Amino acid sequence: MKIGLISDTHNYLDPKVASHFKDCDEIWHIGDFGNIKIADELRKIAPIRGVYGNIDGKDIQQEFPHDLEFEVQGIRFFITHIGGNPGRYAIPIREKMASNPPDVFICGHSHILKVVRDSGCGNMLFINPGAAGRQGFQIHRTIMRFSIQDGQIKDMEVINLD
Repeated sequence: MKIGLISDTHNYLDPKVASHFKDCDEIWHIGDFGNIKIADELRKIAPIRGVYGNIDGKDIQQEFPHDLEFEVQGIRFFITHIGGNPGRYAIPIREKMASNPPDVFICGHSHILKVVRDSGCGNMLFINPGAAGRQGFQIHRTIMRFSIQDGQIKDMEVINLD
């Protein structure tokens, strides 16, 4: 299963995203779509899972949850928009990370690309795909791709849209 990972589009979907995600089985959007048109465009490429972010209006909030927990091939995922960073998780996330951390935690919001293992949470994989939109202070606009194969994450790539 091939996953395209994107966050913080802020009303702008770079045309290059379609070519990078064309072979993906699913696209996961980690909030701050900007408007429902972004979700509609992504659906033309592949089915999407997503969460709403702090700039998203009722159109997005009615379709996507605040948090999303699910399992793929035995890997437990937890996705939310505002999650913080390893060692400094956002207040609503801290209890979950202390009591029952997922195998993979994915968040956005900071616009800062980061992929690390959190040894304080059972070696959980922390992912923030950075920001794909034009809004914000990020130096590079980024998206990610990875595969889930035999219960493992493989072939993780960062794609610079600039």
